Formats: sequence, structure tokens, C-alpha cells
Amino acid sequence: MLTKIKIAVFVSGGGTNLQALIDAEKRGEIKSGTIALVLSDKPQAYALERAKNAGISTAILERKAFASQGEYEDAIAALLKEKGIGLIVLAGFMRILGENFTKRFDRRIINVHPSLIPSFCGEGFYGLKVHEAALKKGVKVTGATVHFVNEIPDGGEIIMQEAEWIILPQATEYVCNQMLNN
Repeated sequence: MLTKIKIAVFVSGGGTNLQALIDAEKRGEIKSGTIALVLSDKPQAYALERAKNAGISTAILERKAFASQGEYEDAIAALLKEKGIGLIVLAGFMRILGENFTKRFDRRIINVHPSLIPSFCGEGFYGLKVHEAALKKGVKVTGATVHFVNEIPDGGEIIMQEAEWIILPQATEYVCNQMLNN
């Protein structure tokens, strides 16, 4: 029987959400899972340094190295299988994953989105663009959403909503625990 779910964290940038996950695991807040891999689509992503500093395996798979999105996603899936990954956490990963990939990993991919879905979400709303849109609208209350990933950008079932660095570790533990107990 599995004692912990192996987690792959997908990143593209600085890795502040990755660091929140690393710190939460060190504090024992993530006890049903362990971060086993950090995958980036950008070789210069500082998140890779954060992973190395924490002793976590890293991999770089750039989309441009593959002839198609399908080949790119097949390479990712093969790596995940090789590493025995059970859960994927998108933590600032700036790529949309295709329907074939998301269906292959149904309810095993979670994403943190920097707004309270359904506000400021979907195609074109990512990173600072979300915050800029919220400020432009004059939003008084904001937060983040962790949700399951499906074929619709930001369209999967909501798991939690609150402050980003708080709920991402909490949602990760929740989903890992659910996977172990089902």
C-alpha cells in the first residue's frame, strides 16, 4: 500500500508557490504526499534552483523541442510514469495542457489560479494579467483558487479558495489524502 503520493510540481518562473509547497512539506503540513519532481518548460526558471536547494529532482522539457503539443505531452506523461508520479500540481506553469493529457490524468492535476474563480479566469487570464484586471475593475476582495484541471482553462472543479500560499499546500494535502483513502 502507498504511504505517500509522489507529487510533480510544474513551474515556469520564480517558484514562490513551489517554495510554499516545499516549506509546508518540511513543516509536516503535507503528510500524504511528497514532492518527487519539479518540471519546468523554461530552463532559466528560478524555481529549478529552489528545487535543487531542497534536494528535489528536476526536469526541463521545452515545448519547442517537440514537433507537436501531443508529442510534448506524451514526453511529459512518459517522464511522470517513469517517476511514479500520482499528482501533478501546476504552480505557475504557463502552458495550457491539452484535453488528451488532462483526461489521462483526470482528477490528478490541480492548479492554483490567482483569482476567486469564476472571476478573472479562462484563456488569457494568468499571472499578473489577473491582478491587473482585478485592479482595473476596482475589486475590493480577492484571493486565489485551487481547482482540478480539465480541458477548459480554469474550468475544473474548485477545491479551495483563499490566499494563494495558504491554500495550495492545504489543497495538495487534501487531494493526496483523498487519493490514498480511495
